[in-house]
Amino acid sequence: MANLKEIRNRITSVSSTMQITSAMKMVSAAKLKKAQDAITAMRPYADKLTELLQNLSATLDDDSGSKFSAQREVKRVLIVAITSNRGLAGAFNSNIIKEVNRLTAQTYKDQNVSYVAIGKKANDAFKKTGKIIANESAVFDDLTFDNVAKIAELLMAKFVDGEFDKIEIVYNQFKNAATQIVKNEQFLPIVPMAQDDNAQADYIFEPSKAEIVEQLIPKSLKTQLYKGIRDSFAAEHGARMTAMHKATDNAKELRDQLKLTYNKARQAAITNEILEIVGGAEALNN
Repeated sequence: MANLKEIRNRITSVSSTMQITSAMKMVSAAKLKKAQDAITAMRPYADKLTELLQNLSATLDDDSGSKFSAQREVKRVLIVAITSNRGLAGAFNSNIIKEVNRLTAQTYKDQNVSYVAIGKKANDAFKKTGKIIANESAVFDDLTFDNVAKIAELLMAKFVDGEFDKIEIVYNQFKNAATQIVKNEQFLPIVPMAQDDNAQADYIFEPSKAEIVEQLIPKSLKTQLYKGIRDSFAAEHGARMTAMHKATDNAKELRDQLKLTYNKARQAAITNEILEIVGGAEALNN
């Protein structure tokens, strides 16, 4: 049985770890509330913008917005991997990395695949491939629509210039604090929208439909990327809070087991000392 000093040291170490994981859990819980409120408030706007774009696009007869909807033979693919800058969030980052690797090895095995890393963990995972064209991890330092819009403009420019034939976004969608869903969305070209005359809304347009769509498509793409990053940001804090909660529970269980072991070892040591004293006293009496 381990000596008492070793057990005491382990108890102290586990207790310190438990304090750290408990503090990280509380910090993530506080940040999660703000991030959850932000993505919850944004989703209706993003959905309505998509609905408006769908109604407008379905009624156009010209080729407005064709530069973003051009269907080309897919030879060069750009995958935008959205992870976090920090770890200790369970399988949050590894799930994204696995999905990107799956797309690269299976879906686009015959295409030339490059990456945009949003999050240091994505950059660390794919920089060894030498195919990262941009590392936008700093966006999490000041997560605003304007900063994300710059990234979206970069992606749109690379598609319009013909550098890439397809751009996809891979991120964790926030469902609740314990559940994150890995999402794979096509960013460009714009996915053709089904026309449903019965579902089209009656709008009064000023100026023309074509001009509105021309401005609406870039706005919609920027919003799509911003929503994906916001989703990932909220999911990250949910995953970290859950991971730290489990880590705290495991540390507490281990500490309790160590305390039980310590008490047993201490009791055994005391019993041995008593037996030695009794034995010595009997020897003197004899």
